[in-house]
Amino acid sequence: MTTAAFTPPFIDPAELPAALREQGYAVLSPQGVSDWLGAPLSQLEALHADWNDLPPDDYLKDGGRYRTRRHACFTVEAGDNATLHQVPHRAHWQPVEYNALHGGMQRWFAPMREGTVAQPVWQRLLQRLGTAASDMRGRTETTQKWFVEAHQFRIDTAGGIGRPTPEGAHRDGVDLVAVALVGRQGIKGGETRVFEANGRRGERFTMTEPWTLLVLDDARVIHESTPIQPLEEGGAGWRDTLVITCRSQGFQGD
Repeated sequence: MTTAAFTPPFIDPAELPAALREQGYAVLSPQGVSDWLGAPLSQLEALHADWNDLPPDDYLKDGGRYRTRRHACFTVEAGDNATLHQVPHRAHWQPVEYNALHGGMQRWFAPMREGTVAQPVWQRLLQRLGTAASDMRGRTETTQKWFVEAHQFRIDTAGGIGRPTPEGAHRDGVDLVAVALVGRQGIKGGETRVFEANGRRGERFTMTEPWTLLVLDDARVIHESTPIQPLEEGGAGWRDTLVITCRSQGFQGD
């Protein structure tokens, strides 16, 4: 028996600040993301080739080999004239309170490619997310500095099953989390689930269109993605995502 795939609750980009403040999350359609960035969707789609050459994640404690990834860190000065700077490559670190499976250790992932982070649409995306984080927190300063981490993930089904969030439903210990579906092929599963951190309300849906974007207030909601399996037994399949986090109090681990 198959599980019904629920359509994401898309909103208009103009409603993003209010949605984050009122319910703690929002989902933009691919066209909504294009409008929000002021850039054609083709520019985002051109980034996808980079996901075909991600090195293995050697830190998976469940023994899996289903995840490949790259990582990069930036600072964004949000404001009327948002600025973006890439910082020297650094380890990714989370406390065990937020990641019981992989927290408490420095994880050195391969850096994102220079050609990717140099793309204007990439820089525009990070600047807009920095502004969204400031709007969500009600910042009134002329500028607000955000410490941004970006993760490129491919989860595959070569071993029969792939786990987008092996740590389960979680928070990331940041202010804002953005999860973009970059692509998926030959799989079932991968349902997105968002729950109130201190309540009963939750929502589930499946992101199927490339560059669908989920934006979360990490203080108010927890999130997860369910495992993926191949559509056909023994078949190949994968799910590509981009996860970007914004934190106001420096990078975790500093």
